[in-house]
Amino acid sequence: MHQEDASTRFSERGVIAIDNVLIDHYGKTIEDVGYFWDHAEERYKIAHAYVFANYVCTTGKHYPLYFRRFKKEEQCEADDEKFINHTELTIELVDQVCERKIPGTFTWDSFFTNARTMNHVHSKKDAQGHPRAYVGDLKMNRKVIWKGVEQKISEVAARIPIADRKEIRRGDSRQWYFTATLKIPTVKHKVRVVILWDQRRDKEPRKILVTNRTNWEVHRILWVYRDRWTGTETFHRDGKQELGMGDCQLRDGQGQTRHMYLVMMAYSLLTGQLKQARSRDWALCKLMTIGEASRAMLRESLRQTLTWAVDQIVNRSRKHKEVLLQLGLA
Repeated sequence: MHQEDASTRFSERGVIAIDNVLIDHYGKTIEDVGYFWDHAEERYKIAHAYVFANYVCTTGKHYPLYFRRFKKEEQCEADDEKFINHTELTIELVDQVCERKIPGTFTWDSFFTNARTMNHVHSKKDAQGHPRAYVGDLKMNRKVIWKGVEQKISEVAARIPIADRKEIRRGDSRQWYFTATLKIPTVKHKVRVVILWDQRRDKEPRKILVTNRTNWEVHRILWVYRDRWTGTETFHRDGKQELGMGDCQLRDGQGQTRHMYLVMMAYSLLTGQLKQARSRDWALCKLMTIGEASRAMLRESLRQTLTWAVDQIVNRSRKHKEVLLQLGLA
């Protein structure tokens, strides 16, 4: 369905955003749940840890592709199962995307920026036979080889003269950047780093990005990385708030997996209705967000139910108790 719509179709300029998310649960006996530290809430919580691959189209529309559920090492040992860490789960998602020949650039935050993932993505080929592209966030303490010396990337940033920092604008906001091609230990290919400062004279950078596309302009690198937020955080937020992503309390893993697929399907179907120039009959206005689409569907479901109930009683002379019974309300 998405490939038949120009606004949601795959393209070489698309972005495949990979990120992890915690889904809260109340039951301690649900399969694969564990205690995880939530950085946003600064507390441990009972949750499932998922790794998602989401697709962001050039139009800004986005939808989930695939996911993997993480299981803690001690749980795997207790169940006599092989432990698979986040890096291996990420590689499984990359392989799944590449096997389906889904075009686009991979992007992720610093949690996933490691030599294993970077080398694996670079080893994959796109439709033109070039290495698959990625843009990631680099930790400040990451070691790089700069001018023949192995040192932390934060130390490299501290030595960049103010005169070498260039301005980049986006609307009314601006940042300062420096970019260079260098090597990272254990990474088998050259990479390009983009060091960003909020102010030109700042001592410490705000963020450092890394990509295997050494010939890309800085604007394109930033554009790809910004889609990481679009493709992951908004899906996690809307999935939890609007589509019941964390509401399933089934104990078995298969039930949890099926529930997650249903959430993904609902999200994908609603995405196709957003920003349509011509609204559907059930949409009284142009839908701009998943929340608006969800509420519109809720109103339409209620309208059709009430219309059916009135028709059954008024036009078909059915007793109201029979109607309530058929609706499961008796």
